[in-house]
Amino acid sequence: MSDRDREAREAREALERVQRDSETLGSSALARMGQRAGDHFGAKDAIRTAEDGGTDPIELWGRRIGRALSVVGVVILSLWLLVQLGIL
Repeated sequence: MSDRDREAREAREALERVQRDSETLGSSALARMGQRAGDHFGAKDAIRTAEDGGTDPIELWGRRIGRALSVVGVVILSLWLLVQLGIL
C-alpha cells in the first residue's frame, strides 16, 4: 500500500470519526434515538427486502400492526404491574 493510499484511508477514518462523534442540534443522541424508533415502528426495515427488490405491502402493514400492538401490550402490562404493586 502506498503512502498516498494509507494517508487517504486515515483521512477518511478521521472524517468518519468526527462525523460520528460530533453532536449538532439536528443529530443529538435523543433525536437519533427518536428517528430510529420512528423508523422501527414505521417498518422502514421491511422496505425493499423482498427477493426482487420490491416491497410487499402485506408484510409492511403486518409489521406496522404487530409493532403497534406490542406497544399497546407493554402499556397494558405496565399498568397491570402498577395495580398489582398497589401504586395505582
